[in-house]
Amino acid sequence: MRIRTMLAKAAAIGMAMLPLAGAPAIAQQGAEPLNVPKPHEVRSRVPPTAQPRSDIVQFEDSAPFPYRGVNPYSKRPFMDVKSEDGRLGRSSRGGVLWEDRTFSDSRVLMHMPKGFDVRRPGVIIVFLHGNRANIKDDVFYRQRVAEQVNASRINGVLLAPQLAVNASDSSAGKFWEPFGFAKFLGEAASHLSRMRGDAKSRATFLTMPVIVVAYSGGYVPAAWSLSKGGAERRIIGVVLLDALYGETQKYADFIKRRRNAFFISSYTSSTARGNEALRQSLIAADIPVEDSRYALPPRLPGKVAFLPAMKGTNHNDFVTRAWTDMPIRDVLDRLEQYARIPAKRVEARY
Repeated sequence: MRIRTMLAKAAAIGMAMLPLAGAPAIAQQGAEPLNVPKPHEVRSRVPPTAQPRSDIVQFEDSAPFPYRGVNPYSKRPFMDVKSEDGRLGRSSRGGVLWEDRTFSDSRVLMHMPKGFDVRRPGVIIVFLHGNRANIKDDVFYRQRVAEQVNASRINGVLLAPQLAVNASDSSAGKFWEPFGFAKFLGEAASHLSRMRGDAKSRATFLTMPVIVVAYSGGYVPAAWSLSKGGAERRIIGVVLLDALYGETQKYADFIKRRRNAFFISSYTSSTARGNEALRQSLIAADIPVEDSRYALPPRLPGKVAFLPAMKGTNHNDFVTRAWTDMPIRDVLDRLEQYARIPAKRVEARY
């Protein structure tokens, strides 16, 4: 059975049952006021999606991997090992990570929930997975990221690029490059418009606001996407799920530059030190930090919040159990300005 069919069936069985909605939005540039949807260009007239759609799509040239550039930390070629038969690899603590097994997958998990309306204010959620993972077995099935998007009220679509395949590696690949993240979003717009079945919707996806969600080792590609990615003005929120192992300064700089964006970081003991360091850095810079514990603020735009995980939470299960069950859904449900479903209708259903 093809992967498209498998993912579509899983989405339809486990995630559908949401009503529809519709209203237009208009493009504009410049800083947006708090609590107001970031406008984007709308040309499409197609109705909302009747069924959830999921697929794993091969990207041509903007996916994080394969990557033949320079490692920005070592200033050496990323592929710094070559075998006698010409096989390329990257040296790591555990040995050599070979390109053909670990860094050659340019596919992206894409998901569009039932009721997604390209004519309404919407968002693109980019999920960056952790170490020892792949986008089908872990992101889609085990961590249920598409399901969380589908079960939320958000009028949004999901992109989850494959990073290092099933390896203990947090490399960012092409997301290390200047404008690498912007190029990825540009190619994604074409694939999303084809998934939507309307070429005119590409213009909308090219300007749609973005939320970056990073779990564990995904903190490196997330940090570089915020720092060098070329799409900063489109990013309205960042969510770190037990992910602040480093790159603290890049996150601090982003928060200081993008005061209208929200920033949420939840943590276990493994990332508590990094979270506290960032928190103190922001306080020293007179950036307001939410004092709430175990719960998000009701309204997210412009908020910075650090949340410890629930007692007994395991790092490996953090995408589905953090400060609450289904944490990604909890974040998305608080963005009423981008909702495809009114809150009262959702409460009646669930």
